[in-house]
Amino acid sequence: MDYTSLTFPENSVFLVTGGAGFIGSNLCEAILGMGYRVRCLDDLSNGRRDNIADFADHPNFEFLEGDIRDYDMCLFAVTGADYVLHQAAWGSVPRSIEMPLVYEDINVRGTLNMLEAAKRRDVKRFVYASSSSVYGDDSTLPKVEGREGHPLSPYAETKRACEAYGRLYKSLYGVETVGLRYFNVFGRRQNPDGAYAAVIPRFIRLLMAGDRPVIYGDGLQSRDFTYIDNVIDANLKACAAPCDATGDVYNVACGGGEQLIDVLDVLQAALGTHIEPDFQPPRPGDVRDSRADITKAQRALGYDPTFSFADGIQCAIDWYRENL
Repeated sequence: MDYTSLTFPENSVFLVTGGAGFIGSNLCEAILGMGYRVRCLDDLSNGRRDNIADFADHPNFEFLEGDIRDYDMCLFAVTGADYVLHQAAWGSVPRSIEMPLVYEDINVRGTLNMLEAAKRRDVKRFVYASSSSVYGDDSTLPKVEGREGHPLSPYAETKRACEAYGRLYKSLYGVETVGLRYFNVFGRRQNPDGAYAAVIPRFIRLLMAGDRPVIYGDGLQSRDFTYIDNVIDANLKACAAPCDATGDVYNVACGGGEQLIDVLDVLQAALGTHIEPDFQPPRPGDVRDSRADITKAQRALGYDPTFSFADGIQCAIDWYRENL
């Protein structure tokens, strides 16, 4: 994807927290491709060195192994950075239900550490990852910013708290924050393994192995699946957006709503498989339906998703075929 229409001051430094993870590593790669300097902070609890191997030796790339729960490390990492793209967090609704204290510590305290460090070092812009999970039990479709329900999991609660701190740091301290509510991001480098893997890479892994994919619920629940390049675009545009757009949160999605059973059918057709899914009871904390209204991001950030679900799913399948 071509990002040359977005320009930043020469020698700009971008700090990407969680930069060895799925979204973070793709951000690092894109920014390096634009000719800017990238500093990656990751404790490798979820991120992997393999994700950054292709550009680890790039002259404009720097890797720091460290934990966002360590404030001194956050302060060190942000020193000299112009833009912070804060992606570091623990995801997965089911795991958060099992480990709420860990999620509070990493997602909330870690984000607060980064915000405070960014304030102390006068960064130009602090863009942070939020989640569609903040909409909770609100059943209205599409999901519109400012119309949230009650959180259904500790993960959702931590993301809501991060948004509150993001707004507070803008209003109290003048830190230019932008929150991006990601809707079911998928694409290259997303880990297909483990009990908490996202649904699309997990489906692909199981189908390619000839195993039955598991669907929790009836398969008719819908998601606004969003290809990784759309998310990169949103982050970069959030860095370049006018100051008036800061101190707020925005949906980052395609504005669609694919049912899980249909997604599985698309993958089976592309992979040439015909495997009956294994239906299991719904999981606690899962939202039934999710589809975003992206009007606010389009107007304030200039965000406009380039990749449709169909385009993105084909790119993802091609990548997994080459890399699994």
